[in-house]
Amino acid sequence: MSDAVRVLVVEDEALIASFVEDALSDGGFEACSVDSAEAALSTFRDGREGCRVLLTDVNLGGAISGWELAQQIREISPGFPVAYMTSASAPDWQSQGVDGSVLIQKPFAPAQLAAAVSQLQGPR
Repeated sequence: MSDAVRVLVVEDEALIASFVEDALSDGGFEACSVDSAEAALSTFRDGREGCRVLLTDVNLGGAISGWELAQQIREISPGFPVAYMTSASAPDWQSQGVDGSVLIQKPFAPAQLAAAVSQLQGPR
């Protein structure tokens, strides 16, 4: 079994999800990808995947945004590491993002993504 940190990736666009999975893998992480906030909440509550970081798009196209998803996960597990990905919603991060989260503005380089997730993990 790998000791790589598992990242719960929430992205509704398949091509971007694939890019993110590859970037995380290259950075030494494992991705557990879902395409909606509802699926992410189910996966998180189930706990089977053992994810230790949430990486979510902000605009998911469903009833729950990435902002709301992170808030709900933090209600279940205070302090859970959260990173947001967005292009248009970056100005809303200060008012909508959870405390201690990071924001990665699209488009981004793979190394930026891995660095942001590493930053959330802190020193080991």
